[in-house]
Amino acid sequence: MTDFPGSPDSAARERDAAESASAFAHPAVAPDRTAAYGDHPDQVVDFYAPRDGRTGAPLVVLLHGGAWRSPYDRAHVSPLADFLARRGFAVANVEYRRGGDDIPRQRDGAEPGAGSAGPVAGRWPETFDDVAAALDAMPALASRELPGADVRRIVVSGHSAGGHLALWAAARHVLPEGSPWLLPAPPSLRGVVALAPIADFATAVGLGVCGGAVTQLLGGEAGPVLGGDAGAVLDGDAGSALGGDAVAVERAAHADPGVLLPTGIATAIVHGVEDIVVPPAVSEAYVDAAARSGETVGLTLLGGVGHFPLIDPSADACAVVAEELAQLAW
Repeated sequence: MTDFPGSPDSAARERDAAESASAFAHPAVAPDRTAAYGDHPDQVVDFYAPRDGRTGAPLVVLLHGGAWRSPYDRAHVSPLADFLARRGFAVANVEYRRGGDDIPRQRDGAEPGAGSAGPVAGRWPETFDDVAAALDAMPALASRELPGADVRRIVVSGHSAGGHLALWAAARHVLPEGSPWLLPAPPSLRGVVALAPIADFATAVGLGVCGGAVTQLLGGEAGPVLGGDAGAVLDGDAGSALGGDAVAVERAAHADPGVLLPTGIATAIVHGVEDIVVPPAVSEAYVDAAARSGETVGLTLLGGVGHFPLIDPSADACAVVAEELAQLAW
């Protein structure tokens, strides 16, 4: 791979590889209970009870990352779910439908995997259908499967693509009129803690985050990775970032957290300064957009931290995540 200006150097890539290896080295942790929120095999939630047996524990709804692509499922954040359960939280680890080589592109008539060297990112509209359905069903499911959980105190969290979905889930009441996922009122959440989220589509597309995953999610073709400052390249315009693709631009209005503001939901973001997978500029663009809408979003930037320590129970960054969750939950 040829470096473009501003791209990660070899030391940054080595750091990222080591952090990824550490995060994925933990064995999957079996849940206490699993329940379905739909008929598809991916429409399931794994529940983890607070390890100290407490009752009235706040519920963390966890949405895993992986660029909305099928090779990555909820198992890789099960160690994080267990870590949080040991910190006194009840945890719901949500699975949802993702893209893969076995599905068509996001438009009629396209061949599976066309124009992509790997699995397609996301399923439109199924990825969003599932997250909406899981969150809508969560109070009843959690009350049944984890009687000790306090479903009046729900915090949604997610990492990377899951961080995007967490922000989106908290913004369904500000979706455009006619959206199938529109809520008539704000969801009953204590808040959102998004971890290295793909929070602003224009910036993410400009930086080529996750191999053009945002563009694929919206039904477009992943373009080349751009270097340098995303704001300078795109001027914060999702339409320009998507090349004026009418379908992708229309879908972005229903899916981009950076335009679904303000939400009125307490929101905090944790991001590693050294993240080369989803650079912190993506979160900074979201925070700036929130400020322009009159809303304050907390942003914690962790020095010396990349993308994966935020979900690695052996990393100090994970304790920061737990503290951010606690501040909203209790």
